[in-house]
Amino acid sequence: MSTPIGLGPTPPEIPADELAVASAIPESQGRLIWRRFVGNKVAVASVFILLLIILFSFSAIGIGPIPGWWQYGYKALNPQVNGGNPTLSLVPQFLGGNGISLGEHPFGQDRIGKDYFAMTMRGIQNSALVMVVLGLIATVVGVVVGAIAGYYRGTVDAILMRVTDVFIVIPALVIGSVVGHWFGALGAPVLAIMLGFFSWMGIARLVRGEFLSLREREFVEAARVAGASDMRIIFKHILPNAMGVVIVSATLIMASAILLETALSYLGYGIRSPDVSLGLLISSNQSAFQTRPWLFWWPGAFIVSLALLVNFVGDGLRDAFDPRHRRFKLSKMRETRPEPELEAQP
Repeated sequence: MSTPIGLGPTPPEIPADELAVASAIPESQGRLIWRRFVGNKVAVASVFILLLIILFSFSAIGIGPIPGWWQYGYKALNPQVNGGNPTLSLVPQFLGGNGISLGEHPFGQDRIGKDYFAMTMRGIQNSALVMVVLGLIATVVGVVVGAIAGYYRGTVDAILMRVTDVFIVIPALVIGSVVGHWFGALGAPVLAIMLGFFSWMGIARLVRGEFLSLREREFVEAARVAGASDMRIIFKHILPNAMGVVIVSATLIMASAILLETALSYLGYGIRSPDVSLGLLISSNQSAFQTRPWLFWWPGAFIVSLALLVNFVGDGLRDAFDPRHRRFKLSKMRETRPEPELEAQP
């Protein structure tokens, strides 16, 4: 049979069984985790809102020598406007309001005239800085301690875990108060670094448990037979398989870091004046709760928002890395619940 002019030979048909095999190729682990995380709408929305808040705070008042778009600084004294009340208006004019506008001082002013919007943005910056730096330091130290203890076991494991137990029985607020008393006046970065060296105990125990399980796998024995060193086995072969626990634990440490820094600043052991912290703002204006309540609204709202958003992200990562932790949905339970059988009428 001749081939039509201008057309190539007809491609051979692929059998249906080969198409089924090709379509059944498994996804990579990273793509599968990403698909699970993206499917969690609450976690994705939390990441977006969290980044939006942090970027907004840095763009508003700037950082270091880089200025922001907001006209007032968090240290500048300004004349009282509107009696120090917030000038933020969110009610449109057709609803009887003043229109949507920020005004001179959208979050109001404190007793000496400082712009509360700029101070709140600076508090968010410090909270974000403490969250990231403390989380990274605690994660690195905890992973190293837990990995060495879980891999070598025996005497090394016993010594490291007893040291961990000594630190873990001391309340975090007590350790934080001592650290903050000595290093709080040096600024948020130094305070975050020092707190990070005393916040690694929980992740160390989790990583140790993962290493105790993974060190008995076949790929570890194969690496030993191939002559790989202990450090290479720990950090190149076992640790990548434990990254799920590490990432989720690091996220939860960051959430607790926000609350720890806020509590320390409220008690006077964290970030000190003239710098600003969300907890310090609440502590400095606690006597004005009845007369100027907005001095509590804004820092309190952002403290709760930041902590909740980071926790939602951590829950999404946990569900993505470990599908056994599935969220309970009442609607699905109703759909899958069998209907009662009707008794036959005589």
